Amino acid sequence: MTQTDDAATGPDLVRTLLAEQFPQWSGLSVEQVNHYGTDHDIYRVGTELAVRLPRREWAAAQAERERVWLPRLARELPLRLPTQLAIGRPGAGYPYPWSVCDWLPGQQATWPLGECAAVDLAGFVTALRAVDTADAHPRPARARGAPLAELDDGVRRAIAELGDRIDARLALRAWQLSLDADPYHGPGVWLHGDLLAGNLLVVDGVLDAVIDWGALNVGDPACDLQPAWNLFAGAGRDRFLAELGSDESARLRGRGWVLAQTLIALPYYWDTNPGIVRQTWHALGEALAEVAGET
Repeated sequence: MTQTDDAATGPDLVRTLLAEQFPQWSGLSVEQVNHYGTDHDIYRVGTELAVRLPRREWAAAQAERERVWLPRLARELPLRLPTQLAIGRPGAGYPYPWSVCDWLPGQQATWPLGECAAVDLAGFVTALRAVDTADAHPRPARARGAPLAELDDGVRRAIAELGDRIDARLALRAWQLSLDADPYHGPGVWLHGDLLAGNLLVVDGVLDAVIDWGALNVGDPACDLQPAWNLFAGAGRDRFLAELGSDESARLRGRGWVLAQTLIALPYYWDTNPGIVRQTWHALGEALAEVAGET
């Protein structure tokens, strides 16, 4: 895999796009936001706006999806969501639709979150699962919430690519445990699909907002159990899973999503995105340590 097809962005491009398409915001300052997300570049515009520019073609539909769904979801959910203010069109040599959103205050969540955050985030996931899915877009193959078997080839290939960087035998055993868990047979529910530290904002020590809805899909609710290993440990992990009523099969499938996301990401970003590597390496370590402790 390569990342050579990423669209180039920069503050000058944002200024040009704003001047051409949204001149009411063209006089504001533009500052690139340092983050280790994988599919958008983000710029703070003035003090109250954010511009999100997709870097890759597969992320180009996110602006329209957020236009449709974020207002509907925001009415039903207990944490704040971004408000999309405008969608821009390709221009100035930049090839994709892009968006202008409000800038939400707060700091990114940090590991480990405690039991209060576990209750709050579980309440958010519960509310999201309850939102009507009647008009949901079709879930692509291998997207968040799909049966884990759809990711099997990619996970095994990634384990082979990682070589001696990981305990391959333990990783394969952990992955097989998740594959062998009882499958989910209920109706699909709404999933954020990417409840990682960088997508949760904390204000005064309390979870306040959930951002970056690019993985929004309908599928197996176990997919949104990923924070148990990405964000919590010990009592916080147990509380999060208990609040969501997760049985052993759901727990195994949720852990499987952590394994799939981290194992596939690590060889892809190993040399190019140290932030993603740190995050995924930590979550993978939490999942594999749990498996090792079960024997």
